[in-house]
Amino acid sequence: MKAKLSESLARVGLNGFLVGILCAIGLAAILPELGSTQSNLPWKPFIQVGIGLLFFFYGLKLDPAQLRTGLSNWKLHILIQVTTFLVFPLLVFSLVYFFPGLDPNFALGISFLAALPSTVSASVVLVSISGGNVAAAIFNASISSLLGVVITPFWMRIAGGEVVGELDLWSSIIDLFIKVVLPVLLGLVLHRYLFPKIKPYLNRLKHLDQTVILSIVFTTFSESFSQQLFASFTWLSLGGLALFMLFILVLVVGILFLLTKMGSFSKEDRIAALFCGSTKSLVHGVAIGKVLFPSAAIFGLVLLPVMLYHLQQLILGSVLARYYEKNKP
Repeated sequence: MKAKLSESLARVGLNGFLVGILCAIGLAAILPELGSTQSNLPWKPFIQVGIGLLFFFYGLKLDPAQLRTGLSNWKLHILIQVTTFLVFPLLVFSLVYFFPGLDPNFALGISFLAALPSTVSASVVLVSISGGNVAAAIFNASISSLLGVVITPFWMRIAGGEVVGELDLWSSIIDLFIKVVLPVLLGLVLHRYLFPKIKPYLNRLKHLDQTVILSIVFTTFSESFSQQLFASFTWLSLGGLALFMLFILVLVVGILFLLTKMGSFSKEDRIAALFCGSTKSLVHGVAIGKVLFPSAAIFGLVLLPVMLYHLQQLILGSVLARYYEKNKP
C-alpha cells in the first residue's frame, strides 16, 4: 500500500515538483537579490515566453474529440463549474470575513485561491486513478481554465479591496486572453498536426511547466524577501494558515460528496465532481496572479495560500484516489 500511495503521489507531481518549490523559496530567502527586480538576469522575458509556451502545449495536448464527447453530461458540468466559481468563492469569502484569528495579511491570497479555476493535470490523473469519468474530468478542467480568465478577475475586483481596487477589469481580461487563451486555442487548432509528433515526449514537457512555475515562485519570493515582507510573520501564524487551508479543502470535499449523493450521480461522475470541484490550479494562479498583482512583493503574500492549498489537495487527493482505486467494483 505504501509503495502504491507513493506512486500515486509521484504521478500527480507531488515529490520532485513540491520539493523544487520549497528549494526555490529557500534559495529566494538566502539570495533574494538573485531573483528580485534588482537582478541583472532576464527573468521577465523568460517568464513571459515560458507562460505562453506552457499554455500552448496545454492546448496541444487537448483532444477536441474528447471535449465533444463530454458535452452531453450537462448536469455534472453545471455542478462542477458552479462549485468552482460560485460555491467555493462565496464560502471562502464568508469564512475569511467571519473566521476569528485569521491574519488579515493572508485574506487577499485566500480570496484569490477561491476565485481560481480547477487544476488540469492533477485532477484528471486523480480521476483516472480512482476509476472516475475521465472524459468529464478533461472537459471540465479545460472549460474551467478558460472561464477562469474572465471569472477570476471579476471576483478579485469584488473581493480584492484596496490592493486591486484600481484594477482595470477589461484590460486584465484582454491581457489574460492574449497570454493564456490564445496560446491554448492555437495549440487546440494544431492538435491533429503536432500532437502525434510530441506524444512520445509528453513526460519531458512537464519539466517546462515546472521550470516556468519555479521561476515565478523564485522571483516572486525573492522580491518579497528583499523587501522583508515576511519578517513580521511567526511560524504559528503560518501554521494557522496551513490549517485554515486544510479546513477549506475538507469542507469543499464534504460538500461535493453530499451534493453528488443527493443528486444521484453515478460513482464515476461523483469521483469526477469530487476532484474537479475541490482542486485549484497553481499554474493558473501563477499566470493570472502575475497580471492582477504586478507588485512582486504583494504577489508573494497572495501566492503563499495557493501553494499551501496545492500541496494539501495533492496529498488528500492521492489518499482519496488510493481509496477509490482499492474499492473499485
